Amino acid sequence: MKFRMNPHQVPRASIEELFASLWRNRQLILQLTKRDVLGRYRGSMMGLAWSFFNPLIMLTVYTFVFSVVFKARWSVVGEAKVNFAIILFVGLIVHGLFAECINRAPSLILSNSNYVKKVVFPLEILPSVALGSALFHAAVSLLVLLAVQFLINQKLPWTVVIFPVILLPLLFATMGFAWLLSALGVYVRDIGQITTVFTTVLMFLSPLFYPVSALPEEYQFWLHVNPLTFIIEEGRNVLIFGKTPNWIEWGFAFAASLLFCAGGFWWFQKTRKGFADVL
Repeated sequence: MKFRMNPHQVPRASIEELFASLWRNRQLILQLTKRDVLGRYRGSMMGLAWSFFNPLIMLTVYTFVFSVVFKARWSVVGEAKVNFAIILFVGLIVHGLFAECINRAPSLILSNSNYVKKVVFPLEILPSVALGSALFHAAVSLLVLLAVQFLINQKLPWTVVIFPVILLPLLFATMGFAWLLSALGVYVRDIGQITTVFTTVLMFLSPLFYPVSALPEEYQFWLHVNPLTFIIEEGRNVLIFGKTPNWIEWGFAFAASLLFCAGGFWWFQKTRKGFADVL
């Protein structure tokens, strides 16, 4: 792609090139994602079972701390510790999906430096592989959530089928961040330290452990600036409360995330020529 083009053409050209690359390399992405997921548990006695027990253990800890120690509550009729756990789990799934990709992004090129000098290897798919791996673990956690919710309430709201659609803005925004950070991580090695702190802080600045309404009104606006807030709130609406999402806000979020994703991809493609020199 030529970078002398009009700046207004960059997002459109990047979007077209982005989807073309993902489609062209879809089989390679699937194979690398499968290898990444299985490689994480290679050598462990329980294998893939850890993808189930890890979120379950953390869910138990967070539920005890925030529902018993700090006594956080949502204004839900008949709320109990189990219901609190379900509400909390939705936020953990969303944040975990985002945080895993962001924390891995700065080291993606560095840890796969053997691919950099291979002209035929599409480096731009590495963030997609990281996202695919994170999506697998999020899907396992989601199945656990739905199973527990069904056992407790003996039913699931029909709106659960909308949840993948709710996630789309998050997925595109995460990909944009991943392309941006993976390129920056080659040139600035401190990026990895920054992202770890950032995702940890973001956990407590997102409505994971408390509802937005629990904050004073003057702070609620700033919480809504956090892009995870909309996804978490609407995720709970469709998965737990049986409410349809605000499609107008979703449309704005989706458009913004798509543009950000294209911008991150454009930046990655522009800076990749210097990877070999730095590595």
